[in-house]
Amino acid sequence: MAVLSKIRERSMFLIIIIGLALFAFVLDPSTLGDFFNSSKVNEVGEVDGEAISRQEFANELESYKQQTGGRASEMQAAKTVWDNIVRKKIYKSQLNEAGITIGEADVWNEVVNAPFVQNNPQYQNEVGLFDENKFKQFLADTKENNEQLWAQWSSYMNQVRDNAETNTFNNLVTAGLGASLKEGEMQYLVDNTKLNGQFVYVPYTSIADSLVKLKKSEVEAYIQDHKDQFQVEASRDISYVKFDIAATPEDEQAIMLDVASLKEDFKTTDNDVLFLSENDSDTGLNSGYIFKSNVNTLIADDLFAANEGDVVGPYKDLDAIKLSKITEVVQMPDSVKSSHILIPFVGAQRVAADVTRTEEEAKQLADSLLTVVKRRKSKFAELAKEFSSDQGSAEKGGEYDWYNYNRMTPAYRDFTFEGKVGEMEVVKSPFGFHVIKIDDQKNKQKVVKLATFTKNIVASEETENAVFRQAEEFALAVSKENNFFDAAKEMNYNPKPAVGLKVLDENVPGIGNQRQIVSWAFNNETEVNAFKRFDLEGSHVVAFVTGIEEEGLMSVNKATSRVRPILMNEKKAALIAEKFNGSDLPEIAKATSTSLRTASNITLKSPTLSGVGVEPKIVGAMFNAEIGKLYNKIEGNRGVFAFKLTSKEEPTALPNYDASRKRIAEARKRQTFKMYEAIKKASDVEDNRAFMYSN
Repeated sequence: MAVLSKIRERSMFLIIIIGLALFAFVLDPSTLGDFFNSSKVNEVGEVDGEAISRQEFANELESYKQQTGGRASEMQAAKTVWDNIVRKKIYKSQLNEAGITIGEADVWNEVVNAPFVQNNPQYQNEVGLFDENKFKQFLADTKENNEQLWAQWSSYMNQVRDNAETNTFNNLVTAGLGASLKEGEMQYLVDNTKLNGQFVYVPYTSIADSLVKLKKSEVEAYIQDHKDQFQVEASRDISYVKFDIAATPEDEQAIMLDVASLKEDFKTTDNDVLFLSENDSDTGLNSGYIFKSNVNTLIADDLFAANEGDVVGPYKDLDAIKLSKITEVVQMPDSVKSSHILIPFVGAQRVAADVTRTEEEAKQLADSLLTVVKRRKSKFAELAKEFSSDQGSAEKGGEYDWYNYNRMTPAYRDFTFEGKVGEMEVVKSPFGFHVIKIDDQKNKQKVVKLATFTKNIVASEETENAVFRQAEEFALAVSKENNFFDAAKEMNYNPKPAVGLKVLDENVPGIGNQRQIVSWAFNNETEVNAFKRFDLEGSHVVAFVTGIEEEGLMSVNKATSRVRPILMNEKKAALIAEKFNGSDLPEIAKATSTSLRTASNITLKSPTLSGVGVEPKIVGAMFNAEIGKLYNKIEGNRGVFAFKLTSKEEPTALPNYDASRKRIAEARKRQTFKMYEAIKKASDVEDNRAFMYSN
């Protein structure tokens, strides 16, 4: 019955959908198949007609999240994965057009010739030479018996393929990007030819903006004439008022009193972990030692004057109220110098792709190395260079220079700070097994272990309700008057703008990661002047849509700020040019009420005019000018010019221009990213990710 009820509720919706499909069929029968085509529904986008399925995208996304350990947000990960997929398909397409294929043999050759494969004893024969059959057997066994390790190898080989395709295409293109000696000579002349002359300059700022009238139609005409410069993605502009849920002084005082009431029970308990848990402490037990320098200065003296078993507080520390019990007092150095040999294993953190040893094998190797260095300490540096995977320290014989208590991973830290100088041991950490030698310690001092009960200073329920009522009252005022800004002004709120939000954005300036607000702003039913209250973590936001920009040509209103200065300068140039009368520079200077200026030793490489600034247009005109000829009414970046070139000093000729030629060629070959961007721009890329993340 429940299912039938749901169907009845949605019956009208289903009728409308079917009706639209039939209407489309009447107009064009071929569209009916597309309408219900599941492959279309399951596509995230296309690259030159090749579909990117939701499954392909989801698999790549999941793989990327695992590689990054979830450190990237959903939208950051989606953008990176999309860019990677598009890049791979574009490069593959280019290679196919060129008749070049990266086959399994190419990938295999790259893998087996990698130094970490060639030099691994596990894949070598009795005489120490790489044995391809042993390597093949290792991969076969791994695929059959070790899913995690095989996943790493598969990922590595896929990356080899992708890199090979990218590098092959880039190498093909850059092979033709050389430069001739003549180009080298021309570049040398352009960079080093010195220009001298005189000029008259009247800045655009000499004409007040109020004297220039600009029509909306002129802005629109400029946009139409420069369409390629004003293509935009769909975007939304919003304004919002944010109501933060913050604790009041009364809330803080109430929390202080609650924590104070626990002091005696905390002092007498013999199970600190249980006490913290049963009383809902916002922090657990910290097993590390605390130095006085790491404690809030307002309470440090009291804590370090107390004895073991004493409870200090309650006291305020940042945004929390705390009670601290001293559970242990010892003497400990504040700095240690040590050396180590790191032996990683499969599954350890930051392990390299070429590491294949198991945890048991890593422990055996570490124990063997410890036995050697205990017998002969002089061997430590040599063995660190040979065996340690921590390349930074291995190059220095495994040595870590002076470090403080909080720098190292806990297991490493505890051994080196609690042990004695000269002691050696094997210690396991998330990164593998460390063979550690304590080289030196300094500045021993009193340190303590603390059991700290913490209550974060948060708003009370009463305060939360009061803030909610404020947000609700503001939203109600907006709905009555239908004027967001008038309501904000009347209630003394200061709206903040968030301009140019894109469809896949997740961050709203001033609010943070709030994908739901972006999704709402791009909803088909959301129009200009629409508003909505959002109940967020720690705040309420009333958002209001102030502008909608669809994909395509930028609107006149949006483009005006960019176009206005250009058109204003054009109009000002025309007014200024009317004054540039005369047959020579002194006459023009007199007519424009300015002085004659001198340009000395300027070059195209550094096109700066003294007293004016950077003027590439004018310096470029000077470079191609005839000596002694007057050039009048020339529009530059900053004003209108008249000039006369008096001399042109070419640099001393070189025996050859090979160095200059090489610089040009190398610069061109470094432009592979620009090459890719150009190909991408010329490709037909359809991005439908917005449909996946519309909610």
